[in-house]
Amino acid sequence: MIELQLDRDRAQATLVEQLVRAFSGAIEQQALRAGALLPSVRQLAQAERLSTFTVTEAYGRLVSMGLVVARRGSGYRVAARAQVAHKRAVAWQPPSLTATWLLSDVFADQSVPIKAGCGWLPNEWVNESGLHHALRAISRVPAARMADYGHPYGFAPLRERIAEQLDRHGLPADPVTNVLLTAGATQALDLIVRTLLRPGDTVIVEDPGYCNLLQILKLGGLVVLGVPRTPAGIDNDVLERLVTEHKPKAIFLNTTLQNPTGATFGMAAAFRLLQIAERSGLWVVEDDVSRELAPAGAPLLAAMEGLNRVLYVGGFSKTITPGLRSGYVVAERDVLRELARTKMAVGLTSSAATERIVEKVLTEGRYARHVEAVTEKLRDAHVQVEDRMNALGLEVFHRPRAGLFLWARLPVEPEQANELATQALEDGIWLAPGSYFRPGDAASDWFRFNVPYSIDDALWGFVEKWMGR
Repeated sequence: MIELQLDRDRAQATLVEQLVRAFSGAIEQQALRAGALLPSVRQLAQAERLSTFTVTEAYGRLVSMGLVVARRGSGYRVAARAQVAHKRAVAWQPPSLTATWLLSDVFADQSVPIKAGCGWLPNEWVNESGLHHALRAISRVPAARMADYGHPYGFAPLRERIAEQLDRHGLPADPVTNVLLTAGATQALDLIVRTLLRPGDTVIVEDPGYCNLLQILKLGGLVVLGVPRTPAGIDNDVLERLVTEHKPKAIFLNTTLQNPTGATFGMAAAFRLLQIAERSGLWVVEDDVSRELAPAGAPLLAAMEGLNRVLYVGGFSKTITPGLRSGYVVAERDVLRELARTKMAVGLTSSAATERIVEKVLTEGRYARHVEAVTEKLRDAHVQVEDRMNALGLEVFHRPRAGLFLWARLPVEPEQANELATQALEDGIWLAPGSYFRPGDAASDWFRFNVPYSIDDALWGFVEKWMGR
């Protein structure tokens, strides 16, 4: 066993990155020789007081680097010298930066070492104890109780927990008639598009805004117009003009810790938006998946308006884990009934087993304590990344000190941003250019940075090199 000296404050790198560096260095220097058996995931986690998710992620990266092989029943072993030598001789081949990779393959591609452009929390930040407790509890549920498809609206106890959670935020919702569970917030958005809109309808999105939503709207054959996002909300003067000229049917937006800018609506912008929606008969789709990570007091449009024209979308990908694919939509009773019919038509019920796990995490998994810990880690990571951006003189759109994202401008012509992202991939760095988040893929010199993944020195070394070339 090699000696590990881990920086628990993670000032320079995450624990996963530190483990990868330690083991890859030991293999390179032959302190760990070909065929050597690495400690099991559980052994290393216990010895170093780490999460098993952290060790699993680190071992997975070592496998993708060709330094370690994993065999069922025999654990993780150092790759044969021929394999390691071959890996050194052949340069790492980055994936092609295509729409296919960004929308699907990226979730399976573990080869990119520095994921500064991704949209999720590090695996090592998962609520491990809460998940383990929930899984043990579910394992004791009689199989017969999970044998059928489940209710079209989803697992009732989870709907009750969601209603309780929303009530604390000022949004009263009946768990029976106002809450529909979905396979993640993205499916909730898709159901709304399929139910309320038709090909050729005009809709408004934030510019920049959620990239997956843009693809859903494109598949729906909708005309998509952008309204500029500001640190305090959206440009409501532009919205007024778009509503007058184009008669849109709906507007989609993030209220808190927006993806990709990290900005949160102010109260004045929220009130005016709802006034415009009321006058024009505009549906407001409030995608609010990051609210649990936001400071208290941010406006909640559905609570202010009362579910008359607002559909509220939430989920647990940012606080529990995206792997469970559990989300929900809250809407007026008749609208929700139509959404449930669409859900059954395109995919039947959502997973009751998954929903049971989420419900157990919320009720018995120390959820509030976990969210508080993640929020604190994010705050510290924001400070570190802002310091790096400040040192390079980068323009930062907003400084929320919360949530996953920072939106910063890099010194590149907008038309060259994708070229910069491609160059970064060749150095093992995934960047997310602003064009991914704009209607029509409009060019942009802004980039989204996932704060926990943007602490690595190599990232900022690359940016500095690019600036000085």
